[in-house]
Amino acid sequence: MANKITIQHIAKELNLTAATVSRALNNHPRISDDTKKLVLELAEKLSYRRNKLASSLRSGKTHTIGVIIPSAEINFFGSVVHGIESIANEHGYNVLLYQSNESPQYEVRAIETFISAKVDGILASIAKETVDFSHYLELRSRNIPLVFFDRSKDALNIPCVIIDDFKGAFIATEHLIKQGYKRIAHISGQQHIKTFKDRLNGYLAALQEYDYPSDESLVYNGDVSIEAGKEAVNYFMNLDHAPDAVFAVEDFTALGVIKAAKERKINVPDELGIIGFANESFCEHITPGLSSIDQQTVQMGKEAFTLLLELINDKNKKHIKKSKIVLEPVPYFRESSLKDVRPTIDAKNFIYKRKRLLK
Repeated sequence: MANKITIQHIAKELNLTAATVSRALNNHPRISDDTKKLVLELAEKLSYRRNKLASSLRSGKTHTIGVIIPSAEINFFGSVVHGIESIANEHGYNVLLYQSNESPQYEVRAIETFISAKVDGILASIAKETVDFSHYLELRSRNIPLVFFDRSKDALNIPCVIIDDFKGAFIATEHLIKQGYKRIAHISGQQHIKTFKDRLNGYLAALQEYDYPSDESLVYNGDVSIEAGKEAVNYFMNLDHAPDAVFAVEDFTALGVIKAAKERKINVPDELGIIGFANESFCEHITPGLSSIDQQTVQMGKEAFTLLLELINDKNKKHIKKSKIVLEPVPYFRESSLKDVRPTIDAKNFIYKRKRLLK
């Protein structure tokens, strides 16, 4: 009997129209809270189960979105997905997750899978190996809403939610300068990815602002990995004038720097200051604690879904408030870069704080 219960049964029992019951079940703002409560209580009592297929046929929506992340091994993306799911659930949406493994081929497969599943829209962070974006442009031709998060491509003119990577890199480099480091190196990522290009430019801008010489030999072109960090240290230490600080494009690269420094018996932070980007969960748990720039991951996920939902509900983009949302970077300074100021630990938040303000 439970499987045969319909909206009409509930409507008849409560002496309401089927349309009113349907709106109540969908939390329509025009239906009073008292009516919604009566409908939901009876629906639960009668074990009513919504026919999602019929509902999707009527509304033209599946209430499912697809999310493409470069790697499930990186806590950053897991945290963004947490933000996405937390607000998606509030709006009755299911989330299909696909890992691209930093490969454009897997991105194509993900999109094909999502199209077959008839998702209402897609959230994606671009794989670092992607240089051809035709598979993303195809979504536009199919009128499937798409929003980039973290990694975007301005030339595509696709809505996005990002951190201010330029500002975050400037803050990181400026911090090393104010700690008294003199030769500050940068390990970059692939420059066709706007995220990594902005971080390089932020680093260079900070050097220029403080009249530090820009030395091309102090920029190592990495591939965003622990191994790249290790290789960069080997390269830097073979220079005639080795750097005394490193700003790494992200935390795993910075972790590679710390590992290589330990192998070489280089004291961190006295002989080599290190700061990363992303504030991965391991940063506060390793020794020394890794300074980093937090990207407000959960908030990024929430903002990305909210923007996508606007596109889903208004595909003509007539009422979209913002097509590009830029979040503020938040610095976390820990032992790895605090050369002149010993850190203290906030037991509640596990955040290393400075004992005095830096000028």
